[in-house]
Amino acid sequence: MAETLTLPQTQNRQVIYDSLIPQIASLVAGEPDLIANLANITAALKEAFGFFWVGFYLRKENQLVLGPFQGPIACTRIAFDKGVCGAAYTRQETILVPDVDQFPGHIACNSASKSEVVVPVFDRDGNVTMVLDVDSDQLNDFSEIDAKELEKIAGLIMTF
Repeated sequence: MAETLTLPQTQNRQVIYDSLIPQIASLVAGEPDLIANLANITAALKEAFGFFWVGFYLRKENQLVLGPFQGPIACTRIAFDKGVCGAAYTRQETILVPDVDQFPGHIACNSASKSEVVVPVFDRDGNVTMVLDVDSDQLNDFSEIDAKELEKIAGLIMTF
């Protein structure tokens, strides 16, 4: 098991993702504990990019419940029809939000959050079981590169 990440010294997110994703795959390979894997994934994303907040919300009964995360204290429970996380869960698609203040129904867990990307995580039967939520304290901080690469990371989660 790796104890450190090897990250390229660049600001180019594609290059960083290209290096990071195989390391995450190796990190979670053979580890059957979901929470341990989610915790390591959030730590790896936070270390690689310095995102303001990165974490998972897991489907429990009729809502999303806070799981492993890195960053400031967060909302504990989110209804399926609330905020960006609820919308990504309900629509079963990645949602990229350049300015959270412009997203109808945005939940302000932390007023420093300015932009967000939320990726649904699917089980083997195609059901959304959780969402990966990444926030930035900068406006328009995420692109289609982030959405695409975070979807790849979500796909790694489905495999365990």
